[in-house]
Amino acid sequence: MKMDHLLMLKALAFAAEKHRNHRRKDENASPYVNHLVTVALLIAEADETGDPELLAAALLHDTLEDTETSPGELEEIFGRRVRDLVEEVTDDKSLPKARRKALQVDHAPGLSPGASMIKIADKISNVRDILERPPADWPESRRRAYLDWAEEVVSRCPGTGTELEKVFFETLKTGRRNRTEEGGFQRVE
Repeated sequence: MKMDHLLMLKALAFAAEKHRNHRRKDENASPYVNHLVTVALLIAEADETGDPELLAAALLHDTLEDTETSPGELEEIFGRRVRDLVEEVTDDKSLPKARRKALQVDHAPGLSPGASMIKIADKISNVRDILERPPADWPESRRRAYLDWAEEVVSRCPGTGTELEKVFFETLKTGRRNRTEEGGFQRVE
C-alpha cells in the first residue's frame, strides 16, 4: 500500500476512535465521524494535488478541540505539518463560546492555505447540516445566526485556489432561499 494511503487511513482510524462516542447535534444523533469524512472528501474533491497530510489533517481537525488528544501525540503519529494544520483550526475550549467565535473571524485572514481549506470545508459541512439536518433544539434564529457567522468566517479566509469557496457560497445561497420558501428564514442575502 502506498504510504499516502496509509497516512490517511491511519488518520481516519485515529479520528474514529477518538470521536467514537461523539454525535452530531441533529435529531438522529449522527456519528461524528461522518462530519470528519465529509470535510476530508470536500477537500479531496477540490484539491487536485491529493495532499495526504492535508487530508489527514482534515480528518483530524477536531481531535485537539474535542478529545483528550495532545498536539505532541498528533505530531508523533502524523508528523509536524499535520499537527500544525490541526492546531491552526483548533478553538481554545477554555474560552467562552462567543469569544471563540469572534477569534475564528479574527484569525481567518491569517490561515495558511491548507488550514483555510480545512476551515472552509468544515463550514460547508456544518452549514449543510444546519440546513438539512438541524439540531432539534435550535430555533430558526439560531440557525440563521450560525449561517451569518459562518459566512463571515469564510469571507475572511484566504482564497484556496479551489472550488471550495464557490461551493460554500452556493450552499449558503441555496439553503437560505429554500428556508425562506419553506417559511423559515425571514431574509435572503
